[in-house]
Parts: sequence; C-alpha cells; structure tokens
Amino acid sequence: MRIITLATVFALALVGLAYSLPASAAQAKTPARTALARAALPRGTAREFGTPPAVPSAAPSPQLQAALDASFGDIGNNRWGDAQREAIRVIGASGDPRQAWLILDLMRFITNPELIAELVLALNSLLDVHLDPFDAWQDVTERLIAWDIAAPPDYLRYKRAIYTAVFPEWEALFHPGDIDWRHVTWGGVRIDDRAFDQTDAPCNCIPAADNPPVSSAEEATWLDDDAIVFGIGINGEYRAYPRQIMEVREMVNDTLGGRDLGIPYCTLCGSAQAWFTDRLPDGVERPVLRTSGLLIRANKVMYDLTTHTVFDTFLGTAVAGPLAERGVQLTQASVVTTTWSAWKAAHPQTTVLVERLALGRNFDFRNGRDANGPIFPIGDVDPRLPVQEDVLGVITPGGSPLAFHVPSLVAALDAGESVHVDGVEVVLDALGVRAVDASGNDLGTHQAFWFAWSQFHPGTRLWPESR
Repeated sequence: MRIITLATVFALALVGLAYSLPASAAQAKTPARTALARAALPRGTAREFGTPPAVPSAAPSPQLQAALDASFGDIGNNRWGDAQREAIRVIGASGDPRQAWLILDLMRFITNPELIAELVLALNSLLDVHLDPFDAWQDVTERLIAWDIAAPPDYLRYKRAIYTAVFPEWEALFHPGDIDWRHVTWGGVRIDDRAFDQTDAPCNCIPAADNPPVSSAEEATWLDDDAIVFGIGINGEYRAYPRQIMEVREMVNDTLGGRDLGIPYCTLCGSAQAWFTDRLPDGVERPVLRTSGLLIRANKVMYDLTTHTVFDTFLGTAVAGPLAERGVQLTQASVVTTTWSAWKAAHPQTTVLVERLALGRNFDFRNGRDANGPIFPIGDVDPRLPVQEDVLGVITPGGSPLAFHVPSLVAALDAGESVHVDGVEVVLDALGVRAVDASGNDLGTHQAFWFAWSQFHPGTRLWPESR
C-alpha cells in the first residue's frame, strides 16, 4: 500500500502566500481623496452558480460513515494510503453533496497533484460538475456558500481533526458556538499566539502590536503626506494608525483617551475597525485580540488570547468559547480613513504609530494583490454595488444596518449638502467621513468593501437609494 505522510499531504508554503504577501512589496500609493472620489460607478452583476444539487437529510450510511472515519477521523496519524484513497472514492459516489465541505477542508492544505486530482474527481461526482483542478477549491467553495449546502453530520469534529493535524495550536478555537464553521477556512498564515505585550517577539505569523510606541505628528517625518491612515479619536485624544503599519500587523491592542481598544484591520475587506475592550460584564478580563490565521468569507477571524474565544471580527460578537457563553458583545468606535496630511491638519495634537512597527515593509494590498477582486471565496454577492466599492457602514439608532456609498457621500458633503438617513448624520472629519446621531454622538462607523459589509449585514439599506 502506498503511503503518503501528512508532511507531504499538508505541504505548506508559509512564505509568500497570497493572504500574507503581495506579488511585489513595493506598491504605488493612492491618496485617500482620490480613492474616495472615483466618479464612475459600474453596476454590480449577480453571479451565476447554476442549480444546486439535492441534499439528503438522512444520516450517512454505515459504508459512508466508515469512509468518513477512514478519510478524516484519524487524519492526525500521519498516514495516507490506498485505504484513504478508496474511502474518498466512496465519499464521491455517495450522492451526498454535504460531504463536499470536508473534501474542500482537506484540499485547502494539500499540494500533492495526484491527491488533488482524486479529490477533484470526488467533487465532480458529488456535485455533478466538471472542475478545473487548478481552481477547484475556490470554485467549489464559492458554489457551496452560494447554494447554502448544509454541513454534514459531525462536521466540526472532522474539520477540527483536519485543521489541527496541520497546526495543533488551533485546537482551542474549534468549538461549537454561534459560528458557521462551513465558511471558515485557512488564510495562509499561522495563528499569532504570542503573549501580550510581545510586539517585537518574532513569530511565523501576522504579529499584532500591543501598546504600540507612538510619536508626535512633528516627529513623524517618515510618513508621506498622501499616506493612508486610519484615524481614531477618543475623549479628545487622537491617534493615526498608518495603513502601511496595519497591513503588516493587522491587529493592534491599544489604549486611547482612557479606553482600551482592539483594532483589527482586514486587508481583504478594506476594513479597519476599533472595538472597545473595556467596560465588559463583571468578571470578564480585557480581551487581548489576535489574528487566528483563519478567515470567514474573506474576513479575518480574530480571537481572545486569554480565553481562546473566537470573535466575529466584523460584528464584534463573541461566537465560540467562554466569552461567547457570557454573551460578550464589543462596542465600536469610529475609524476615519483619510490621508496623513488631512488628519494632522484637522487634529494637530494627534500621535501616530512609529515607523519601526512597519517592519521595513510598504504593502498596498488594495492596489496590488487584491486589485482584481476578492482572492478568497465569498459566495454570492449583493449586486447593488461592485464588490470592492467603498461604503461607510453604520448601525442606525433603531438597530438597522445602513451603508453609504463613499464616493457619492463625499461628493454630496463637498457640495455642501447634508446627509441624514434614519437618525444618522454623516459628517466630514479630516476629509474622511463618520456618522453621528441626532445629538452628535459617535455611532461607531468604519469603511469597508461592499462585499464585506453586505454579506455580514444582508438586506442592508444602501444610500443613495438609486444605487
């Protein structure tokens, strides 16, 4: 019997992967004002995935159950041979499209062409499709998300076995909760599990910055005036987080204006957010937010280092783990996307993260790696806007999601128009935009690509209404 070790099955390339590095480390910058004011707005187009296959509701047959156990149940035993190959063939012939999720989970980690070909044959049989082996993982994942194919019975147990066979550090995260594990996939990087306040400690991960060193605006001579920054103001204290730094850190745990914050940046979603990590329920310590190395529909999955609670990054909700059991929901502060020159002119007392946090890199994922659209599966899309149009997202005082098309918004505000929708007023701040309520209170807004906002807030109202 031919044996392939898991070292071969899970042949990982942890340097230069699509999620972590662009094709070129030096990308042209786009001034925020130019990026926010694009005049043309092409219409979105609904994607076609065909008719979904019929999905059974019954439990797997004894034969299929045995094949699942052989393929995925003991995958950590470092053996993959003829018995496992035959089991994959049985799964492919089972007529149960639910099992395609597990085949995709395995396929995400392997590079062995022979095994990939066998997995593609199984997917072709399960879904009655004809796949390109070089694009099968992305293609089928998009289809299953759009079709909303149910997870197979005992899915989390098998998925946990696959993922922890690659990185055992994920074991503490794969637990039941209010999270759709079907949509969770590997983002191409390892988990950041370094202790708090170890910003400079090396890791084979995207390294968060804790309590980052800052300088005054006058001292930040390294930062070009047209550099994109994410500006945050809390209780009269202002700080700029340069995109150049956030694209290599992706997570900052900071204190500003007397409040603790966790600040994730999802390069894939074009979204910098700021979550308050203090004033939580009694007995809940400040979450230390970290990058897990996992994605859910192209949005980074963050977790709390202390409790290994998984958070929905986009919604700030604890979804699996101890803090989920406590019902922890983080509150959001506004993040203003603008240029360094505009931010420091509007807030001259601002501080800014220091240059060394950029680790000598200067990526621009938006205009490089991601220029042609999402590079990870997102499934169906809301066709009212193209997937990577900028929107300003907010939850209205009445609790409804609302998105403003940023170029249209900036044009209206520049023309002296006021923008009021459902108790929300949008105001200019350092040539960027944020939203307040009728009393001028901050509503916790951030910019994001349309695909990200609309998939986490389905049915969102869109302004202008004609879009």
